[in-house]
Amino acid sequence: MTDIFELLKGKPEDSDYEKKGVIVQGITGSYGSLHAKNMITYGTNVVAGVTPGKGGQKFEETIPVYNTMQEAVDATGAKVSIIFVPAKFFLGAAKDALNAGIKLLVAIPEHVPIRDTMEALELAKQKGAVIIGPNTPGIMIPELIKVGIMPPMPFKAGKIAVLSKSGTLLYEISDALTNAGFGQSITIGIGGDPVNGTRMIDAFEMVKDIPDLEGMVVVGEIGGDSEEILAQKIIDSKFNKPTVAYIAGRAAPKEKRMGHAGAIVMGTYGSAESKVSMFNKANIPVAKRPAEVPVLLAGKMEKSD
Repeated sequence: MTDIFELLKGKPEDSDYEKKGVIVQGITGSYGSLHAKNMITYGTNVVAGVTPGKGGQKFEETIPVYNTMQEAVDATGAKVSIIFVPAKFFLGAAKDALNAGIKLLVAIPEHVPIRDTMEALELAKQKGAVIIGPNTPGIMIPELIKVGIMPPMPFKAGKIAVLSKSGTLLYEISDALTNAGFGQSITIGIGGDPVNGTRMIDAFEMVKDIPDLEGMVVVGEIGGDSEEILAQKIIDSKFNKPTVAYIAGRAAPKEKRMGHAGAIVMGTYGSAESKVSMFNKANIPVAKRPAEVPVLLAGKMEKSD
């Protein structure tokens, strides 16, 4: 499994430890420029932007803009990129990044055609790269680097990993954790499109061996079976760090399509009951409200001491 921390901040022995470069694809657009500025303000080391036809320009007077990802990667050596382009241009941007050597690609656009996502994922697999998204708020190591669109306020550095399908719930639950004294070691937005580059089980593999990890929070939703698969993986791997879950949409009527494209329940398949049952088998309590997450986590951590 790709070492997500090494891609974001390198190895402790590296001269550029905690200073890994990020390329912003679509940096000259209104959406890309806004969030590029926010990422820079947060402390993210944005080293280049890419917009075809805008090569030679400077973003914020200092950051070079290139026509292609190959030019940007050759100039900077960056291995991380974030895509801010309309969904119809996603596949072209993803191919440009992956073929240039990008190893962590954060895909912000939503409603990407499934065939395009599948083609990008196949190329990522061939290249040994990771795609977060599409339709993700991004990925973040609080107080160090954010590659995404999340607001900074809810997050604080700590030792709890948060994996979330929902962007707004990622913010809300991280805020509740922060206010209860639980900072986050990493937060990953899984993404809300029907097909995502990083599934719940993949995100778990990325974070489970963090040396100072003290606990994990899983924010899922009705529909699909990714939460059940994750719960089984936690059982099989004997992962014993305190873990708490929250399932969005528990009160939704059956066969109701939710805001996320993958969140639909057919019969008992993908139901809240199915997910809660599997989490219970894995000894993972499921909060009824977001505010209950830190309370349950504190209880789990007390029992593990």
